[in-house]
This record gives sequence, C-alpha cells and structure tokens, in this order.
Amino acid sequence: MTLNDTALTEDGLDLGRSAAPDRVLLIACGALAREILAIRDLNGWDHLDLVCLPAKLHNRPEKIPDAVRDRIRRGRADGYATVVVVYADCGTGGLLDTVCAQEGVARIDGPHCYSFFEGNEVFAAHDDEITAFYLTDFLARQFDTLIWKGMGFDRHPELVTMMFGNYEKVVYLAQTDDPELEARARAGAAKLGLAFEKRQTGYGDLPAFLASTAPPTA
Repeated sequence: MTLNDTALTEDGLDLGRSAAPDRVLLIACGALAREILAIRDLNGWDHLDLVCLPAKLHNRPEKIPDAVRDRIRRGRADGYATVVVVYADCGTGGLLDTVCAQEGVARIDGPHCYSFFEGNEVFAAHDDEITAFYLTDFLARQFDTLIWKGMGFDRHPELVTMMFGNYEKVVYLAQTDDPELEARARAGAAKLGLAFEKRQTGYGDLPAFLASTAPPTA
C-alpha cells in the first residue's frame, strides 16, 4: 500500500486493514506516515497496519495524549491485540508516557522525531545546538504551509525576527537524498535568515523500533 492508497479520515491518514490476531496496529503522527510506510514496505513487514493522527496536533501537544488513548482503545475494539505508539514525547511533558503505561503499549524512545531520526544517543550529544531549528523531510516538504504560513510570517514578516532572532541555523535532518527537498529546506532557511546545514540521517532509530514489533505468537 502506498500513499496514493491512503484515505483521509477525521483521524488523519488511516491505512489499517481489517484486524486479525496476528496483526499489529501502529498509531503514529501523520508527519511520519511516508517514512513508516517506506520502512514497512522495504522490509516486507506485512503484519503492520498504520493509523496516523493529524500532524497539526503538534500545535496543541496537550491534546496528543487523549487522542492517542482514544485511538488505542478504538484499535483494541477493532480486534488488535497488539498496539504500538510511534510518537515521541512531542511536548506532552511525560503525559504521553503516562497514557502508554496505563494502556500497556510501547512507545518509541525520544523527546521528538528530530532526536530519533538522528539517533537518540547522537542527538543527545548536541548539547551546543540550542540555537538550531530542525527540519525533517516532512517539514521541508511542508515548510511554506506549516511554518511560513502557519506561523503567520506571510502576513506579518516582522514576526520572523521576533520568533527566530535567537536562532543561528536550520539543520535539515534528511531521511532521503532528495534534491528537491534539500532545495526547499535551503529556501526555508533563507526565508528565516539563518545558516543552513544538512545531515543525512536516514531513518535513525525508527527501523529498529519497527523491527521490534511482532505479531502475537500462536
């Protein structure tokens, strides 16, 4: 199944099939859909079904835990014995971990997707990058929609200095080697008046996490 086969629901991308005891439901942020599907298809992990909540929830991270809890329970009602959360903490301040513990599901490690895409251990070593603004493939692709227009810079360009005046560079953590996405990331950095750096991270810790999911044994 590819992105062309996706159906938009009130929950965002919904790629699940009918549940069966040997299937695993992944509940993920919509910003990770392409990457999860690419890893799944590359490895032939046909036991994995995916449902994605809207990426715009990152603008209201306090809503993520309840949205994930609701989707976990709906997944179990649909017959999934194994449900896995592919969300980092994403600004929930530990509340998502509380939900996962209460519901008995695993979650990928990391404070945010920038961290697990670069590799959590590697990212943690960048303690000198508090002035860096990170982009992923998803954010490079959606820069104008989610960042430039989403933050109102197209209408109020004076806000750029107010919000990014203390930043020094844009760091593009690239999952794929796509010249068009790199050009978009560079253009985004230029719009923000920041230096640009690209790091070819690939999928970081995500493949290993997905590999750890397995259908229940008979």
